[in-house]
Amino acid sequence: MEKIYSENDLNRIILQLESKQTIEAKLLKEQFYLTYESLKPINIIKNIFKQASESQEIKENIINSSVGLTAGYLSKILFETVANSPLKKLVGSVVMFSVKNAVAHNPVVIKLLLNGFLKIISSKKPQ
Repeated sequence: MEKIYSENDLNRIILQLESKQTIEAKLLKEQFYLTYESLKPINIIKNIFKQASESQEIKENIINSSVGLTAGYLSKILFETVANSPLKKLVGSVVMFSVKNAVAHNPVVIKLLLNGFLKIISSKKPQ
């Protein structure tokens, strides 16, 4: 802070400080508004989904789980069409969860098997 020697210096410094106070008050209000908006529940949920959708690991987990559920469900349908008793249907549910877990926990193996299967199908040309 500079030394004040006259009334004019005092008035000039007061004007500078008032100007600085006005600017800082405006910045504080803007920051308060941004903080208030970011703490609204809907904005928190939006941010969580945005971060989740940007994460490659989460995308891969969702895809792997979806493939696992689909494979498990298809295996259950195939098993239950063959089985008629309640015990066999229970075993079908166990098979479904087993296949789902196997597919979800070993996506690399499943991708390799699927790619090999697709190559075999595409290499066979109808004559």
